[in-house]
Amino acid sequence: MPKGNLAWRRFAFAFLILLGVAVSQSSHKTRTLVINGHSGDAIIYQIDGKSFVDLESLVRVANGSMSFQSDRIVLTLPSASEKEARPSDTPRAADLSLSAEFMRESVTTLAALKDWTNTLAHAATRGVPGDGSRLVVFHDRAGESLRLSKVAASSSADQSALLLLTNEFNSVSAWNDKLIQERKSMDTGKYSMSENALSTDQNYQKIMDCGKFLGTMIPSGQFQDDYACH
Repeated sequence: MPKGNLAWRRFAFAFLILLGVAVSQSSHKTRTLVINGHSGDAIIYQIDGKSFVDLESLVRVANGSMSFQSDRIVLTLPSASEKEARPSDTPRAADLSLSAEFMRESVTTLAALKDWTNTLAHAATRGVPGDGSRLVVFHDRAGESLRLSKVAASSSADQSALLLLTNEFNSVSAWNDKLIQERKSMDTGKYSMSENALSTDQNYQKIMDCGKFLGTMIPSGQFQDDYACH
């Protein structure tokens, strides 16, 4: 066995003996550890008011590497700047252009989502009774249009924009279901009794903010991101 590894094993064994004494006076639990945007589960030990994590967990979560050189332990961890320079979920600057076919289908999807949202808002503020069956056609129309946008997505920028468009569809769908449940529980009066009810409805405002952003970004032909669509 190499001398460096033997020394490391003796050190680790001695550390475990000491740790056995310390842990009996402390506690440990599994928590999510985030390092430069990378996250993973790791056992965190609380000893004398301080937090400790084992090296292997640290390296695994940080997506780094560990090696043994003589009596040294060498850790290599990627920096936050390196991660920002090579984001995995955002297209590179040269790939920000949206394809013409995706733009065309996505504009149609936005129109269907806007029509669905306006119908929901009108029904809520007017206190129109119903079980939601008449809204199925709006859901299906927007869903089919979103499917065609997905088929048309051919570039990394298209895929990134499609994610935001899908988030908007999911937000409208969730609000749709929320309003239906409120109707069933006779709780929709708050919308018709107050002129500003929708302005304080977080679901509605999120939908409107994202829709406004997408309505500007997609026709521009260049992908951009916005927190409103997340």
